Amino acid sequence: MTNQALVVGVSGIVGSALARLLTQERWAVAGLARRPEVEAGVTPVTADLLDRAALQQALQGMKPTHVFLATWARQASEAENIRVNGEMVRNLLDAVQPAGSVRHVALVTGLKHYLGPFEAYGKGSLPQTPFREDQGRLDVDNFYYAQEDELFAAAARDGFTWSVHRPHTITGVAVGNAMNMATTLAVYASVCKFTGRPFRFPGSEVQWNGLTDMTDASQLAKQLLWAASTPAAANEAFNIVNGDVFRWKWMWSRIAEWFGIEAAPFDGEPAPLEQQMAGDAETWQEMAQRFGLAEPEITRLISPWHTDADLGRPIEVVTDMSKSRKLGFFDYQASDDAFFDVFSRLRAAKLIP
Repeated sequence: MTNQALVVGVSGIVGSALARLLTQERWAVAGLARRPEVEAGVTPVTADLLDRAALQQALQGMKPTHVFLATWARQASEAENIRVNGEMVRNLLDAVQPAGSVRHVALVTGLKHYLGPFEAYGKGSLPQTPFREDQGRLDVDNFYYAQEDELFAAAARDGFTWSVHRPHTITGVAVGNAMNMATTLAVYASVCKFTGRPFRFPGSEVQWNGLTDMTDASQLAKQLLWAASTPAAANEAFNIVNGDVFRWKWMWSRIAEWFGIEAAPFDGEPAPLEQQMAGDAETWQEMAQRFGLAEPEITRLISPWHTDADLGRPIEVVTDMSKSRKLGFFDYQASDDAFFDVFSRLRAAKLIP
Protein backbone atom coordinates (compact mmCIF):
# COMPACT_ATOMS: atom_id res chain seq x y z
CA MET A 1 0.00 0.00 0.00
CA THR A 2 1.29 3.46 -0.90
CA ASN A 3 2.10 5.62 2.10
CA GLN A 4 -0.13 8.69 2.11
CA ALA A 5 1.10 11.36 4.52
CA LEU A 6 -0.87 14.29 5.90
CA VAL A 7 1.59 16.83 7.33
CA VAL A 8 -0.24 19.28 9.59
CA GLY A 9 1.65 22.54 9.99
CA VAL A 10 3.39 22.12 6.63
CA SER A 11 4.44 25.77 6.43
CA GLY A 12 6.40 25.61 9.69
CA ILE A 13 10.00 24.68 10.44
CA VAL A 14 9.22 21.03 11.18
CA GLY A 15 6.41 20.50 8.71
CA SER A 16 8.31 21.88 5.72
CA ALA A 17 11.40 19.80 6.52
CA LEU A 18 9.29 16.67 6.96
CA ALA A 19 7.32 17.19 3.73
CA ARG A 20 10.60 17.63 1.85
CA LEU A 21 12.00 14.38 3.27
CA LEU A 22 8.83 12.37 2.64
CA THR A 23 8.62 13.46 -0.99
CA GLN A 24 12.28 12.49 -1.44
CA GLU A 25 11.33 9.07 -0.07
CA ARG A 26 8.51 8.88 -2.66
CA TRP A 27 5.62 9.19 -0.24
CA ALA A 28 2.41 10.84 -1.42
CA VAL A 29 2.25 14.00 0.71
CA ALA A 30 -0.53 16.48 1.48
CA GLY A 31 0.35 19.54 3.54
CA LEU A 32 -2.22 21.27 5.72
CA ALA A 33 -2.00 24.82 7.07
CA ARG A 34 -4.16 27.93 7.24
CA ARG A 35 -1.99 29.39 4.47
CA PRO A 36 -0.01 26.42 3.13
CA GLU A 37 3.28 27.14 1.41
CA VAL A 38 4.40 23.85 -0.08
CA GLU A 39 7.20 22.59 -2.27
CA ALA A 40 6.84 20.68 -5.52
CA GLY A 41 5.21 17.30 -5.04
CA VAL A 42 3.14 18.31 -1.99
CA THR A 43 -0.63 18.76 -2.27
CA PRO A 44 -1.72 21.89 -0.36
CA VAL A 45 -4.71 21.68 1.99
CA THR A 46 -6.05 24.97 3.35
CA ALA A 47 -7.85 24.60 6.66
CA ASP A 48 -8.10 25.95 10.20
CA LEU A 49 -7.95 23.22 12.85
CA LEU A 50 -10.36 25.19 15.04
CA ASP A 51 -13.09 25.19 12.35
CA ARG A 52 -14.46 21.65 12.57
CA ALA A 53 -16.86 21.88 9.66
CA ALA A 54 -14.40 23.51 7.27
CA LEU A 55 -11.67 21.06 8.33
CA GLN A 56 -13.88 18.07 7.63
CA GLN A 57 -14.79 19.53 4.26
CA ALA A 58 -11.12 20.17 3.37
CA LEU A 59 -10.17 16.57 4.20
CA GLN A 60 -13.20 14.93 2.57
CA GLY A 61 -12.12 12.19 0.18
CA MET A 62 -8.56 12.06 1.52
CA LYS A 63 -7.28 8.74 2.88
CA PRO A 64 -4.05 9.39 4.76
CA THR A 65 -2.20 6.39 6.14
CA HIS A 66 0.07 8.54 8.30
CA VAL A 67 -0.70 11.84 10.03
CA PHE A 68 2.09 14.09 11.35
CA LEU A 69 1.05 16.86 13.76
CA ALA A 70 3.64 19.64 13.88
CA THR A 71 1.69 22.75 14.80
CA TRP A 72 0.30 24.63 17.80
CA ALA A 73 -1.30 28.00 18.53
CA ARG A 74 0.10 30.22 21.26
CA GLN A 75 -2.52 31.70 23.60
CA ALA A 76 -2.48 34.30 26.39
CA SER A 77 -2.55 31.74 29.23
CA GLU A 78 -1.76 28.07 29.75
CA ALA A 79 -5.42 27.36 30.39
CA GLU A 80 -6.19 28.74 26.94
CA ASN A 81 -3.19 26.88 25.44
CA ILE A 82 -4.70 23.66 26.80
CA ARG A 83 -8.21 24.39 25.56
CA VAL A 84 -7.23 25.56 22.08
CA ASN A 85 -4.41 23.13 21.30
CA GLY A 86 -6.28 20.14 22.68
CA GLU A 87 -9.26 21.08 20.53
CA MET A 88 -7.04 21.36 17.44
CA VAL A 89 -5.74 17.80 17.87
CA ARG A 90 -9.24 16.47 18.62
CA ASN A 91 -10.77 18.18 15.59
CA LEU A 92 -8.09 16.86 13.27
CA LEU A 93 -8.30 13.26 14.46
CA ASP A 94 -12.08 13.37 14.31
CA ALA A 95 -11.87 14.69 10.74
CA VAL A 96 -9.66 11.85 9.48
CA GLN A 97 -11.62 9.13 11.32
CA PRO A 98 -14.36 8.52 8.69
CA ALA A 99 -11.85 7.47 6.01
CA GLY A 100 -10.69 4.60 8.22
CA SER A 101 -7.28 4.78 6.55
CA VAL A 102 -4.98 6.06 9.31
CA ARG A 103 -2.36 3.58 10.50
CA HIS A 104 -0.04 5.90 12.48
CA VAL A 105 -0.18 9.41 13.99
CA ALA A 106 2.95 11.27 15.12
CA LEU A 107 2.76 14.27 17.45
CA VAL A 108 5.61 16.79 17.83
CA THR A 109 5.78 18.43 21.28
CA GLY A 110 9.04 19.37 23.03
CA LEU A 111 11.08 19.68 26.20
CA LYS A 112 8.39 21.72 27.95
CA HIS A 113 7.15 18.22 28.74
CA TYR A 114 10.00 18.19 31.32
CA LEU A 115 10.55 21.92 31.88
CA GLY A 116 6.95 23.02 32.32
CA PRO A 117 4.76 25.43 30.31
CA PHE A 118 5.64 29.04 29.58
CA GLU A 119 3.94 30.28 32.78
CA ALA A 120 6.15 28.04 34.96
CA TYR A 121 9.07 27.48 32.59
CA GLY A 122 12.16 26.00 34.25
CA LYS A 123 10.74 26.59 37.75
CA GLY A 124 9.75 24.40 40.66
CA SER A 125 10.75 20.75 41.05
CA LEU A 126 12.14 19.52 37.74
CA PRO A 127 13.48 16.10 36.75
CA GLN A 128 17.21 15.54 36.61
CA THR A 129 19.12 16.05 33.39
CA PRO A 130 19.66 14.48 31.01
CA PHE A 131 15.91 14.31 30.48
CA ARG A 132 14.67 10.78 29.80
CA GLU A 133 11.30 9.77 28.42
CA ASP A 134 10.42 7.61 31.45
CA GLN A 135 10.57 10.64 33.78
CA GLY A 136 6.93 11.29 32.96
CA ARG A 137 4.80 14.35 33.50
CA LEU A 138 5.21 17.23 35.92
CA ASP A 139 2.43 17.93 38.40
CA VAL A 140 1.37 21.06 36.51
CA ASP A 141 -1.10 21.80 33.72
CA ASN A 142 0.60 21.70 30.31
CA PHE A 143 -0.87 21.87 26.81
CA TYR A 144 1.58 19.20 25.62
CA TYR A 145 -0.13 16.77 28.01
CA ALA A 146 -3.54 17.79 26.66
CA GLN A 147 -2.36 17.15 23.11
CA GLU A 148 -1.03 13.74 24.10
CA ASP A 149 -4.28 12.81 25.84
CA GLU A 150 -6.29 13.62 22.70
CA LEU A 151 -3.88 11.49 20.66
CA PHE A 152 -4.06 8.55 23.06
CA ALA A 153 -7.87 8.67 23.18
CA ALA A 154 -8.21 8.71 19.39
CA ALA A 155 -5.67 5.87 19.02
CA ALA A 156 -7.66 3.73 21.48
CA ARG A 157 -10.88 4.55 19.61
CA ASP A 158 -9.61 4.09 16.04
CA GLY A 159 -6.85 1.50 16.40
CA PHE A 160 -3.90 3.36 14.91
CA THR A 161 -0.39 3.42 16.42
CA TRP A 162 1.19 6.64 17.62
CA SER A 163 4.52 8.25 18.42
CA VAL A 164 5.38 11.42 20.34
CA HIS A 165 8.55 13.37 19.53
CA ARG A 166 10.16 15.81 21.97
CA PRO A 167 12.78 18.06 20.34
CA HIS A 168 14.88 20.66 22.08
CA THR A 169 15.16 24.11 20.45
CA ILE A 170 14.67 23.57 16.70
CA THR A 171 16.82 25.08 13.96
CA GLY A 172 15.34 25.48 10.48
CA VAL A 173 13.85 27.98 8.06
CA ALA A 174 10.21 29.13 8.11
CA VAL A 175 9.17 32.76 7.76
CA GLY A 176 6.49 33.76 10.26
CA ASN A 177 7.26 30.94 12.70
CA ALA A 178 6.57 31.65 16.37
CA MET A 179 9.62 29.79 17.70
CA ASN A 180 12.65 30.38 15.54
CA MET A 181 15.97 30.82 17.36
CA ALA A 182 18.30 30.40 14.38
CA THR A 183 16.57 33.04 12.27
CA THR A 184 16.20 35.35 15.28
CA LEU A 185 19.95 35.14 15.98
CA ALA A 186 20.74 35.62 12.28
CA VAL A 187 18.68 38.81 12.17
CA TYR A 188 20.19 39.99 15.47
CA ALA A 189 23.75 39.38 14.23
CA SER A 190 22.96 41.16 10.96
CA VAL A 191 21.58 44.18 12.83
CA CYS A 192 24.63 44.27 15.11
CA LYS A 193 26.94 44.17 12.10
CA PHE A 194 24.99 46.91 10.31
CA THR A 195 24.73 49.26 13.30
CA GLY A 196 28.02 48.45 15.01
CA ARG A 197 26.24 47.38 18.21
CA PRO A 198 27.93 44.72 20.35
CA PHE A 199 26.86 41.13 19.66
CA ARG A 200 25.83 40.35 23.25
CA PHE A 201 24.73 36.96 24.50
CA PRO A 202 21.17 37.60 25.75
CA GLY A 203 20.84 34.73 28.22
CA SER A 204 21.83 33.49 31.66
CA GLU A 205 25.23 32.56 33.06
CA VAL A 206 24.02 28.96 33.44
CA GLN A 207 23.29 28.74 29.73
CA TRP A 208 26.55 30.49 28.81
CA ASN A 209 28.69 28.06 30.79
CA GLY A 210 26.51 24.93 30.94
CA LEU A 211 26.04 22.12 28.46
CA THR A 212 23.08 22.11 26.11
CA ASP A 213 21.87 20.46 22.91
CA MET A 214 19.56 21.35 20.01
CA THR A 215 17.44 19.74 17.29
CA ASP A 216 17.74 20.49 13.60
CA ALA A 217 14.44 20.20 11.72
CA SER A 218 15.97 17.71 9.29
CA GLN A 219 17.06 15.51 12.20
CA LEU A 220 13.55 15.60 13.66
CA ALA A 221 12.08 14.79 10.24
CA LYS A 222 14.29 11.72 10.00
CA GLN A 223 13.11 10.47 13.37
CA LEU A 224 9.47 11.08 12.45
CA LEU A 225 9.92 8.98 9.31
CA TRP A 226 11.82 6.30 11.21
CA ALA A 227 9.15 5.99 13.92
CA ALA A 228 6.36 5.85 11.34
CA SER A 229 8.18 3.03 9.51
CA THR A 230 9.55 0.98 12.43
CA PRO A 231 7.15 -1.42 14.20
CA ALA A 232 9.27 -1.42 17.38
CA ALA A 233 8.81 2.37 17.66
CA ALA A 234 5.00 2.16 17.78
CA ASN A 235 3.21 3.69 20.78
CA GLU A 236 6.35 5.28 22.22
CA ALA A 237 7.53 8.78 23.10
CA PHE A 238 11.02 9.81 21.99
CA ASN A 239 13.41 12.63 22.74
CA ILE A 240 15.14 13.93 19.63
CA VAL A 241 18.28 16.11 19.47
CA ASN A 242 21.21 16.38 17.09
CA GLY A 243 23.44 14.06 19.11
CA ASP A 244 26.16 16.52 20.15
CA VAL A 245 26.40 18.86 23.15
CA PHE A 246 27.96 22.31 23.37
CA ARG A 247 28.34 25.37 25.59
CA TRP A 248 26.99 28.70 24.41
CA LYS A 249 30.27 30.44 25.21
CA TRP A 250 31.71 28.35 22.35
CA MET A 251 28.71 28.52 20.00
CA TRP A 252 28.31 32.29 20.38
CA SER A 253 31.81 32.83 18.99
CA ARG A 254 31.13 30.35 16.18
CA ILE A 255 28.02 32.31 15.16
CA ALA A 256 29.88 35.64 15.38
CA GLU A 257 32.65 34.28 13.14
CA TRP A 258 30.12 33.22 10.50
CA PHE A 259 28.78 36.78 10.32
CA GLY A 260 32.23 38.37 10.42
CA ILE A 261 31.72 40.16 13.73
CA GLU A 262 33.23 39.98 17.21
CA ALA A 263 31.37 38.28 20.05
CA ALA A 264 31.04 40.71 22.95
CA PRO A 265 32.45 39.48 26.28
CA PHE A 266 29.75 38.05 28.54
CA ASP A 267 29.42 40.03 31.77
CA GLY A 268 27.23 37.48 33.54
CA GLU A 269 24.04 39.53 33.25
CA PRO A 270 21.16 38.62 30.88
CA ALA A 271 20.50 41.09 28.05
CA PRO A 272 17.14 39.89 26.65
CA LEU A 273 16.63 40.23 22.92
CA GLU A 274 13.10 41.52 23.49
CA GLN A 275 14.74 44.62 24.99
CA GLN A 276 17.76 44.78 22.70
CA MET A 277 15.66 44.48 19.52
CA ALA A 278 12.60 46.44 20.66
CA GLY A 279 13.40 49.37 18.35
CA ASP A 280 14.89 47.50 15.39
CA ALA A 281 11.85 47.49 13.06
CA GLU A 282 12.89 50.71 11.30
CA THR A 283 16.52 49.63 11.15
CA TRP A 284 15.49 46.37 9.48
CA GLN A 285 13.35 48.22 6.93
CA GLU A 286 16.37 50.38 6.11
CA MET A 287 18.51 47.24 5.75
CA ALA A 288 15.87 45.57 3.59
CA GLN A 289 15.85 48.54 1.22
CA ARG A 290 19.64 48.84 1.08
CA PHE A 291 20.36 45.12 0.60
CA GLY A 292 17.25 44.16 -1.38
CA LEU A 293 15.91 41.81 1.28
CA ALA A 294 12.76 39.78 0.65
CA GLU A 295 11.09 40.47 4.02
CA PRO A 296 11.15 44.05 5.35
CA GLU A 297 8.94 43.30 8.39
CA ILE A 298 11.23 42.14 11.19
CA THR A 299 8.33 40.65 13.16
CA ARG A 300 7.87 38.06 10.39
CA LEU A 301 11.39 36.77 11.03
CA ILE A 302 12.19 36.98 14.73
CA SER A 303 10.76 35.49 17.92
CA PRO A 304 12.89 37.14 20.61
CA TRP A 305 10.54 36.12 23.45
CA HIS A 306 11.11 32.45 22.65
CA THR A 307 14.88 32.80 22.22
CA ASP A 308 15.02 34.67 25.54
CA ALA A 309 13.10 31.85 27.25
CA ASP A 310 15.54 29.23 25.97
CA LEU A 311 18.74 31.17 26.58
CA GLY A 312 17.59 32.59 29.91
CA ARG A 313 16.90 29.27 31.64
CA PRO A 314 18.41 28.95 35.13
CA ILE A 315 19.22 25.25 34.70
CA GLU A 316 21.43 23.19 32.40
CA VAL A 317 19.40 21.22 29.84
CA VAL A 318 20.70 18.08 28.16
CA THR A 319 18.56 15.38 26.55
CA ASP A 320 19.02 11.60 26.54
CA MET A 321 18.33 9.73 23.30
CA SER A 322 19.12 6.18 24.44
CA LYS A 323 15.56 5.00 23.86
CA SER A 324 15.50 5.56 20.10
CA ARG A 325 19.19 4.64 19.74
CA LYS A 326 18.47 1.23 21.23
CA LEU A 327 15.68 0.75 18.69
CA GLY A 328 17.88 1.65 15.72
CA PHE A 329 17.74 5.42 15.12
CA PHE A 330 21.36 6.51 14.66
CA ASP A 331 21.24 9.80 12.69
CA TYR A 332 23.49 12.66 13.83
CA GLN A 333 23.80 16.38 13.05
CA ALA A 334 26.52 18.77 14.31
CA SER A 335 24.72 21.76 15.87
CA ASP A 336 27.10 24.45 14.60
CA ASP A 337 26.71 23.11 11.06
CA ALA A 338 22.93 23.17 11.56
CA PHE A 339 23.11 26.89 12.42
CA PHE A 340 25.37 27.58 9.46
CA ASP A 341 23.02 25.74 7.10
CA VAL A 342 20.11 27.92 8.24
CA PHE A 343 22.19 31.10 7.86
CA SER A 344 23.23 30.08 4.34
CA ARG A 345 19.64 29.32 3.34
CA LEU A 346 18.45 32.65 4.77
CA ARG A 347 21.13 34.52 2.82
CA ALA A 348 20.35 32.62 -0.40
CA ALA A 349 16.67 33.53 0.02
CA LYS A 350 17.57 37.21 0.59
CA LEU A 351 16.11 37.09 4.09
CA ILE A 352 19.35 38.37 5.64
CA PRO A 353 22.10 40.46 3.98
